[in-house]
Amino acid sequence: MPTDDVIDLAELRRELIRPGGFWQKVDLVPETGSTNADLAARARQDEVSGTVLITDYQSAGRGRQGRTWTAPPGSGIAMSILVRPNGIDPSRWSWLSLLAGLAVSDGVRRAADLPAVLKWPNDVLIADRKVCGILSERVDTSQGPACVVGIGINVSLEEDQLPVPSATSLAIAAGRFGVPSPSRTAVIATVLAAFDLLYGRWEAQRGNDASLAALYAECCDTIGRRVRVLLSDQRNVEGIADRIDAAGRLVVRTTSGSSVHGAGDVVHLQSS
Repeated sequence: MPTDDVIDLAELRRELIRPGGFWQKVDLVPETGSTNADLAARARQDEVSGTVLITDYQSAGRGRQGRTWTAPPGSGIAMSILVRPNGIDPSRWSWLSLLAGLAVSDGVRRAADLPAVLKWPNDVLIADRKVCGILSERVDTSQGPACVVGIGINVSLEEDQLPVPSATSLAIAAGRFGVPSPSRTAVIATVLAAFDLLYGRWEAQRGNDASLAALYAECCDTIGRRVRVLLSDQRNVEGIADRIDAAGRLVVRTTSGSSVHGAGDVVHLQSS
């Protein structure tokens, strides 16, 4: 990766924006508090579906359950996607985070030649360490509800810059696996191209999401592992992650039967 890994906005626009295509706008700002918050505000001002907002530095990024997410300027990818799934039952919108995870894992494998996998529901791992997190938020607008999907990928961080020991970056993983580090522009373009295809497939399936669930399960390192699911009401559920159902929920096989979860933090446990 170049020492000065500048995001090439002109190249991204050439790669992604086409007449009649999914991507309508790709914007880049040097710094902001939160791309999700900024794009949600733009959505309320009737910004079009298929808009992407990228920043070089996000000072007030958020993860799931209100956790903070930040990285040194220029060291990662912080971007948000605006979609307006008109005519699609809101019960299916939980798939949007899963689609983003699929797009990132596919994009990292293609652009960086790294073995990225999914950890349900919306983390991307390389060698059991987190390289990407995703946060989706519904936004009510005058045109109807919209969704902003935030994606944060660690790109050039070194070990001493990582927020937690369980994190990694594309540069660290590239060194471990002996492959070149990709540019941020290449990763962004590849991830967004993958999301375009997955979103179109999700729209076309009209609620028959079993094939997407099978695709997700193929890429998901959680399936088949002993896990602990940490629920919002402070309960924990332990068992074997059995499958992903058609609604994108995790089905866990426990000693008392199957337990189905649409949300929750998952801990991968060592097999006993």
